[in-house]
Amino acid sequence: MSEVTIRELGRPGDLGWVLMAHGELYAAEYDWAVEAVTSRIVADHAAHARPGRDAGWIAELDGVRVGSVLCVHEDERTARLRLLLVDPAARGHGVGRSLVARCVAFARDAGYARLVLWTNEPLAAARHLYLEAGFVLTGEEDHTAFGGVEHGQSYELALA
Repeated sequence: MSEVTIRELGRPGDLGWVLMAHGELYAAEYDWAVEAVTSRIVADHAAHARPGRDAGWIAELDGVRVGSVLCVHEDERTARLRLLLVDPAARGHGVGRSLVARCVAFARDAGYARLVLWTNEPLAAARHLYLEAGFVLTGEEDHTAFGGVEHGQSYELALA
C-alpha cells in the first residue's frame, strides 16, 4: 500500500517543484497560464515567510512530491491558504484533505481568527475539500488572471 506523508517545506527544490507542478498541471488540465501568479506567491513566501505566522507543506506519496499548500499571513487576524495542489497520480489517497487540515490547524495554532482563500469555479474537488473543512463562500467574480475569462471564488473559515 502507498504511504502518504506531509512534511514542512524546506528541502532543496521544494518551492521550485511547487511552481513547476502548478504550471504543468493547470496548463494540462485547464489550459491556464498560472506561472505569473504562482511565481509571485512562491517568491513572496521564500522572501518573507515568518516563522510561526507563515508555513508550507509538501505531500509525498512513497517519497515522491505529489502535493503542496501554503498558509500565509494576510493581516494580524487573517491567514490565507494558497497553492493547494494534488498531482493526479495521488488523487484518492486523502492528500488534499490532509494538506487542508494541516493548513487549518496551523492557522488556528498561530492565533489567526480566520483563514481565507481564493479559488476558481472549475476546481470542484478542491471546493469540496474547502466546504468539508467548514469554509463558506464569501464572494464571486470573473477574472482574466490565467489568460481567458474564469470565475473566481472567495471562501472564509472562522477559526476563533
